[in-house]
Amino acid sequence: MTHEVFNQVPPLVGHDVAADAALLEGLAREGAGWAAEEIHRLGVLAGTAEAQEWGRLANEYPPVLRTHDRYGHRIDEVEFHPAWHQLMTVAVENGLHAAPWASDRPGAHVARAAKFFIWSQVEAGHGCPISMTYSAVAALRHSPELRAEWEPRLTSCAYDFGLRPPAEKRGILAGMAMTEKQGGSDVRSNTTKAEPLGDGTYALTGHKWFNSAPMCDIFFVLAQAPGGLSCFLLPRVLPDGTRNAMRLIRLKDKLGNRSNASAEVEYEGAIAYLVGEEGRGVRTIIEMVNMTRLDCVIGSAAGMRFGLTQALHHAKHRRVFGKLLIDQPLMRAVLADLALESEAATTLMLRLAGATDRAIRGDEAEALFRRAALAAAKYWVTKRGPVHAAEALECLGGNGYVEDSQMPRLLRESPVNSVWEGSGNVAALDVLRVLARQPEAVEAFFAEVALAGDARITKAADRLRALLASATEADARRIAEEMTLLLQASLLVRHAPAAVADAFCATRLSGEWGRAFGTLPSGLDLEAILERAS
Repeated sequence: MTHEVFNQVPPLVGHDVAADAALLEGLAREGAGWAAEEIHRLGVLAGTAEAQEWGRLANEYPPVLRTHDRYGHRIDEVEFHPAWHQLMTVAVENGLHAAPWASDRPGAHVARAAKFFIWSQVEAGHGCPISMTYSAVAALRHSPELRAEWEPRLTSCAYDFGLRPPAEKRGILAGMAMTEKQGGSDVRSNTTKAEPLGDGTYALTGHKWFNSAPMCDIFFVLAQAPGGLSCFLLPRVLPDGTRNAMRLIRLKDKLGNRSNASAEVEYEGAIAYLVGEEGRGVRTIIEMVNMTRLDCVIGSAAGMRFGLTQALHHAKHRRVFGKLLIDQPLMRAVLADLALESEAATTLMLRLAGATDRAIRGDEAEALFRRAALAAAKYWVTKRGPVHAAEALECLGGNGYVEDSQMPRLLRESPVNSVWEGSGNVAALDVLRVLARQPEAVEAFFAEVALAGDARITKAADRLRALLASATEADARRIAEEMTLLLQASLLVRHAPAAVADAFCATRLSGEWGRAFGTLPSGLDLEAILERAS
C-alpha cells in the first residue's frame, strides 16, 4: 500500500462563482441589482466540472491557422477546439459581448461587467473577441450609417462562427488591428495606406504586427488616408461572398492567452469603410480602446478572485504540521492580504463599470470621473495581477506549480492585461495627459475620493495633490499607483466592512506594509477578512 492517497485537496467544483460578497454588493450599488438572478445562474455554470474542462481543453489544444484548402485556394481560416466554441457560445448568449449597447435599462453595462468577471474565471483567453466586440460599438457610433448597418449584428446574442457574408449571419464578432512592426504603441508611425476608391470605400495595403482575434467577422483598423491617420471597418467577407484581401501570415506564439488567436496580417487592397473622419483615426479608435481598458481591469480583478478562491480552498483542506493551512498564522496573513487586493480590485472595477454605464447615458460628471480613474486603474490593477497570481500559486506549494492546478495558466495569462491597450508606461502617461488637459476630470476624481469623509483618505489625498503640483513625466507611474490606491481605499471605507477597509488603509496608505503579500501590521481583524473572502 505505497500509494494510499490522503491529505490531498478535493476538486473545487459544484460551487457558485458569483457567491462573492464584494461582487454582489457592488452589483446592487451600481444599479444592476436586477441582474442578480442571471448572475448567479452564470456563476453556477462557471463552477461546474464541465465548464472547467472547456477551459482546460481550449488551452490544451490552441487554435491552428489554415492558410489554404486542399486544392491550394487561399482561405485564411483559424481552427478551434470545440471547447472554445462552447465557451464563446455561453459568453455571447449571456450578453458578455455587445448586448448592453442594445439595452435602455440602467445598469446594463454593470451587469455585463459582472458576467465578464465571472466567466473569465473559467477561461480568460476567449474574452479577447468578446471584449473587442463590446468595445467596437463605441467607435462605430462615430458613423451613423455604419452604425445602423452593423450595430444590430454586433449586439445579437447569437454565436454564429464561420466566414460568411455578415448579412447572412445571426450574429457577428469584431476584432482590432492597430500596431505595426515599426511602431507598436506609436500608431502615428503606421505605414498601411488607405486609397479612396470613389464609391465610398477604401483599399487598404500594408500590414499589422498584432491583429486581435483574426477569426472575427469585422475589424477596426488604422491606416493612412489622404487626410491622415484614419479608422476603418474592414470585413473578412465581402457582400458577394468573396474573401476580402486580408491575409493571415501567422499566429503569434504567446506566453499566455494561448486559447485565443492573435495574428500578423497583410492587406493587399482589402476593402474597408471609413469610420468617423479622415485624419481623426486615433480619436475614433480611442473610444474602442478605452472600453477595452475597462475589460483589462475587469479581467485582472477576475484573475485575482480566481487565484484567491483556489488558495483559500487549498488552505482549508490541506493539513501541514498537524493543522490545516488556513489555521497557520503566516498563511492566514498571506491569504488575508490577497483577499484585500482582490476585493479592492473588484470594488473598483464595478465602480468604473457604473461610471461607464452612466456616462454612456449622458452623465457628464461620471464621464469626467471615469476619464481620470480608468487611466490610473488600467495601470495599477493590471500591474498587480501577475504579482497576485504568483503569490496565490505559491499558497498551493508544489501542487500550484503543476498544470493540473490551473494556477500556471493563471500566471501565464495575467500579464496580458497590462500589455493590452497600452502597456504600463503608456497607461501612466495617459494619466499625466488627463492632468495636463482635463483638470476638471482630476477634480472629479478628488471629489469622488472625498466622499469617504475619512481622515486617512484626506491625508493621502493631500500627499497626492502635493505630488501632482510638481509632477514630471518620470513621476507618471507613481502618480497612477497612488491615485488608484487612494480611490480603492475610499471605496472600501464607504462600502466594505470595517475590517477590510481598515486593513487596506493600514497597509496601502500608511507605509506600514512590507514588500510582499503577508507582511501585515499587527492588530488587524484577519478572521473577518478571511470569512468575507470565503
